[in-house]
Amino acid sequence: MPTKAIAALTFSMALAQGSSPMADIRFITLDPGHFHAALVQKEMYPGVSAKVNVYAPLGSDLVDHLARVAGFNRRPDNPTTWELEVHTGPDFLERMLKEHPGNAVVISGRNRGKIDRVQSSLDADLHALVDKPWILEEDDLPKLERALATAEEKGLVALDIMTERFEVTTELQRELVNDAATFGRLLPGSETEPAVYMESVHYLKKVVAGAPNPRPVWFFDTEQQGEGLNDVGTHLVDLAQWTLFPEQALDYRTDVRVLRAQRWPTLIPRAEFRSVTREEFPASLSAHVKSDVLEYFCNTLVSYTLRGAHVTVDAIWDWEPPPGSGDTHYACYRGSRAKVEIRQGAAEQHRPELYVVPNAPADKPAVLAAVQKKVASLQSLYPETAVADQGAQIRVTIPDALRVGHEEHFAQVTQRFLRYVGDRRTLPAWERPNMLAKYYVTTEGTRLARQAAPAPAPRRALR
Repeated sequence: MPTKAIAALTFSMALAQGSSPMADIRFITLDPGHFHAALVQKEMYPGVSAKVNVYAPLGSDLVDHLARVAGFNRRPDNPTTWELEVHTGPDFLERMLKEHPGNAVVISGRNRGKIDRVQSSLDADLHALVDKPWILEEDDLPKLERALATAEEKGLVALDIMTERFEVTTELQRELVNDAATFGRLLPGSETEPAVYMESVHYLKKVVAGAPNPRPVWFFDTEQQGEGLNDVGTHLVDLAQWTLFPEQALDYRTDVRVLRAQRWPTLIPRAEFRSVTREEFPASLSAHVKSDVLEYFCNTLVSYTLRGAHVTVDAIWDWEPPPGSGDTHYACYRGSRAKVEIRQGAAEQHRPELYVVPNAPADKPAVLAAVQKKVASLQSLYPETAVADQGAQIRVTIPDALRVGHEEHFAQVTQRFLRYVGDRRTLPAWERPNMLAKYYVTTEGTRLARQAAPAPAPRRALR
C-alpha cells in the first residue's frame, strides 16, 4: 500500500481466483460519478478482459459504482465475472495516465471539465467511450473539435453514448420518416408548428424497492451537471438529426440556426432534497435556495432550424412520476403525406408506441399500404412487427421480444464501440461533424435560455 497523505487503495472484486487471459480490449473506468458507467458492465463482451481498472477519488460515487458492478456479478441469472482493481487518491487522473493499464476508458460522471479528461485520455492513446454531455458551454466547442480531431489523427475511437438510437420505436420511426411513400417530404414547419417536436419528461425522485433512488448532491448543481438541454436534451437533438438526415454529415456553421430558448426551474423543498440525496443543501447551492426551496434549472426548450426545417425539443425534469408511470418520450415528425409519432401516454399504458397519422382522410388507403409494405420489408430486422389499422391513425405493433430496456441499450452501444475499435474504418465519417452540430445546439440553446426570463413552456405531448 503506497504511503501517501491519502493512501491509494487497490483491491480486487472477483468471483474467481487467478488472472484473466490477455484480451484485445482492457477497460479503464475513470471517476464513475454516474450509474451509466456501471451499466457498460452489465454484460460481458467477447474479446474484452474481465479485469477493469477503476481510477477515482474515494467517496460515495465510487462506493456506489462498486456495489452496482458487484450486484451484476452476484445476480442469479447470467451473472457477470468482472474483476475490478481500484486505484483511489487525489491524483487518480495523473496515475491513470501514467500507469496506463488498459486501452479504452469509460467516462461517466461530473460533466464540468469532462472534455479535458477526454482529451487527456486521447493524448495517452486511449479509446474513449464517454457518457453525455461532453461539454456544457459553447466556449468549449473548440475543445470538442480538438478532441475529435485527436482521435482521428491517432486512429482512436471517441464515442458518445447515444443509447436512444437503439430504442426500437425510434429505429422504426426513422425508417418510416425516410420512406417517401409513407411520409412524403419533410415539411419546413415554423416555430409555432415545427416540423419536428420532441418532449422528454424525466423524474428526479424515483422509488426503487420502496425507497427513493439516491442521487449525488452534485447532480443538482447545474455548474457541474448542466441544465436540461445539456443533459437529456443531447439525446433529443441527436435523434432529430439522426432521423432526418441518416448517414449525412451536417455542418453546424451552415446547417443549424438556433432561434430561441427558454428555461424554468423545478422547485425542490429541503425535505424532498434530503430524501433523494441524504444530505442538506450545500453551500454551493445557496444562491439558488429561496425560502428553503431549491430552484433547480433543469428544464429547457429550444427552437432551431436544421437545414431549413424547424425543430423544437423540450427537455423536462419533474419531481415525481404519477402512480403507474415513469419517464416519457414524445416525438412527432411532420411530412407532406403523414406525421409519424411516438407516444407514451395513458392510452399506451405509459410505454412507447409508434403511430402514423395521414394528413387527410383521402390519403389513408395509400399511406396504410405504404406502411404495410415498409414494415413487411423490415421483417428480417424487426420480426413479427405488424401494422394495425385504427381508423384515423395507423399503429405499428411491436412485439415484446424487440422491446429492449434502457439499461440494455448500454450494452448495445458498447458492442458498437467495440466494433469500431476492432476496425475503425467502420466508424461512420458523419459521426464527427454531427457530434459538433449536436453540441452546438445544446450549448447555444443553453446560452440563449439563460438570457431570457425564466418561463415554463407549454407541453404538447398527449397524456
